Amino acid sequence: MKKLHIADTEEVKRGDVTDVYFLRTESILRQTHQAKNVCMEIFLKSFPMPEYSWGIFAGLEEMLILLEGRPITVRAIPEGSIFFARTPVVSIEGNYLDFGGLETAMLGCLCQASGIATRASRARIAAGSKGLFSFGARRMHPSIAPMVERAAYIGGCDGVATVAGARLIGEKPVGTIPHALILQMGDTLKATGAFDEIIPEDVPRVALIDTFQDEKFEAIRVAQAFGKKLSAVRLDTPGSRRGDFREILREVRWELDIRGFGHVKLFVSGGLDEYTILELKDIVDSFGVGTRMSSAASLDFSMDIVEIEGKPVAKRGKESGKKSLMRCDECMKDYVVPYGMSKTCDCGRDTKDILETVMEEGRLTKELPNAREVRSHSMEEIARLTRDRDPAEVLNAKPI
Repeated sequence: MKKLHIADTEEVKRGDVTDVYFLRTESILRQTHQAKNVCMEIFLKSFPMPEYSWGIFAGLEEMLILLEGRPITVRAIPEGSIFFARTPVVSIEGNYLDFGGLETAMLGCLCQASGIATRASRARIAAGSKGLFSFGARRMHPSIAPMVERAAYIGGCDGVATVAGARLIGEKPVGTIPHALILQMGDTLKATGAFDEIIPEDVPRVALIDTFQDEKFEAIRVAQAFGKKLSAVRLDTPGSRRGDFREILREVRWELDIRGFGHVKLFVSGGLDEYTILELKDIVDSFGVGTRMSSAASLDFSMDIVEIEGKPVAKRGKESGKKSLMRCDECMKDYVVPYGMSKTCDCGRDTKDILETVMEEGRLTKELPNAREVRSHSMEEIARLTRDRDPAEVLNAKPI
């Protein structure tokens, strides 16, 4: 039986998905007896989008899974933390042969997960207190769907759509019915009725209203048919039919309200990003973000030697020596200083090193937080970053 074109965990840990020049480097170092104890740091050179000025750190748990059992020490900022360009997020110390061959895999874990978490956090800021859900698993390879969903969740999504993704984060999957059901049953009311009859009551009754008819009239039909049972109507209207989408939503809201269905919320999905969310959030109650979430640009982390046998050394363009990352929690300003050096923030407050020891001699120093706890940390970080600031300013968005 043929298998999906993926590497399993053991293959990744073995180095089968490592760039071959790292493996050739290992061979040379072994045979020449030149392998040394090093300190390597991971940091972001620059963000992939000009409007990005900060990111959400994700993928640390998977990276540590790869390193567990190896005689190395790892310091890292907590997963879910906000970080800025040109600041170290991970520091690894040990003999190069004990971890250097995993550079490709480690960076892969961090680059993609952090890119998705960052995009989710931007959508979270745009949505404010409105609902936000990850619908993007179908835009990525199915084998990494749980990773995609976890990263989106810790970045700020309230829920995820896939069963495996929800299981990983310890939540229930979110979703009701697709166009495929309505098309096969031939009518929105008939499909919604079957959903109401068959699916357990703890799943909210959300009617998809853009399959056959005008959204306004379909919204009225389902609201009149299901009354208080109906939690929301979802519009997934294709771009070729949207026209002025905000005006369509305003009409639907008006028609529901004037008939006494103010409890029915508006759920929107399809082609959304943080900027369309900003534009629609005053009239929409919940957003489902797919492609823009899961296909978020990977962040360009790099991993470089900064010390050899305890002495500072680095290639051109890099700062040598092990470092501390000192943060002022009040103003969210970071300072990179030589390891162990204290720093007072420009605002006059003390700072603390947020690079924490998470692994010693290949063993975790403490239990890693679960996805819900990581998400809680990221939400606290975002709250500090956005305090007393307009969301459009934080996102570097053009005024709406």
